[in-house]
Amino acid sequence: MATTRALLRLSGRAESVSFAQSVCGLLSLRPGPGPWTAHCSLERGQLVLSGRPFPGASVRLPLQRPPFCPFAALDQQPGASRIEMPRNRGVELCVAVILQSSDQTVLLTRRTRTLSISPNIWVPPGEKRPGGGLQLPQNQFSSVPLGLWESAYPPRLSWGFPKYHHLILYVLVISQESQQQLQARIQVNPNEVSAFMWLGPDVAEAVAATEDGTKTLRLLPEDLPPSVHVIELRDDGRTQPLVLPTSTLLRMTPTTGEDKERVSPGTKFALRLWLQHLGR
Repeated sequence: MATTRALLRLSGRAESVSFAQSVCGLLSLRPGPGPWTAHCSLERGQLVLSGRPFPGASVRLPLQRPPFCPFAALDQQPGASRIEMPRNRGVELCVAVILQSSDQTVLLTRRTRTLSISPNIWVPPGEKRPGGGLQLPQNQFSSVPLGLWESAYPPRLSWGFPKYHHLILYVLVISQESQQQLQARIQVNPNEVSAFMWLGPDVAEAVAATEDGTKTLRLLPEDLPPSVHVIELRDDGRTQPLVLPTSTLLRMTPTTGEDKERVSPGTKFALRLWLQHLGR
C-alpha cells in the first residue's frame, strides 16, 4: 500500500508534519481536550488539513486524539529527549471503513496477536493496514466521512516512545445489503485478522461510552447482553463461532505495555460518530 502523508495548512501553504509533532496540537485553535474542527481537502493525493477554512476545503470534520496521546505528553515536556523516535518520517494517513449493513450493524475485526502494531485489538476494516477485503455492488451503498483520529503506537508514553504515528480517516459506508449478505462477501486476510463481528447500536453505545483516560465508567444499561457473537478464524483457514464476553469490549487502554484484547480508542470515537449519524 502506498504511503499517503497528512499535510497541514498553517501559514497559507500546505506543509508536511514531522513524526514528532502532534497534529491536534498544531491545529487546535482553542484549549481543552477536543474534539477540534479540521477543514480538509484532497490535493494531489494528499490530505490537507487546517484549523480554519481555506480555498479548496471541501469538508469539515471532527479531529480527536486520546487524552494520553504520547505526542501531547511530549509537548508538555519541552526539554524531553526525542532522539529515540524515528526521523525523516511524517504522519501517515490511513482510512478505516465503518461498514453499516441494512440491519444497522457495523463490522469490526480483531487484529492478530503477531502484528507489531496494536495486536489483538478490535478495529474497523482498514485501520492501520488493510486486514480484509470486501467488494460491494455498485449503486447499493453510499459513503460519508465521519472524522479524524490521531493515533500513535505505543499508545502511551509509559509504554515507551512512539514508533508509529498515523492520522486515521473514518469513513461510514452504508450498504443496502443485510449483515448476512455482506458477511458472505468478506475475504479476510488471516495474517492480520483473527476474528470479526457485527455490533448493533446498543452494544456499540456501551463500548463508545467507555472513553479511554477517564477514571470512572459511565453508567451502562442494565439490559446490556453479557456476551456477543464472534466469528473466529482457525489455523486451518476455517471459521468457528465464538462467544465473547461483552466486558472484553469495555476495557480501556492499560497504563502498562499490555496489549489486552479490547476495542481501540479510535474505534470508540468512530462508534460515537456513527451513533450520532444514526441519531442516537
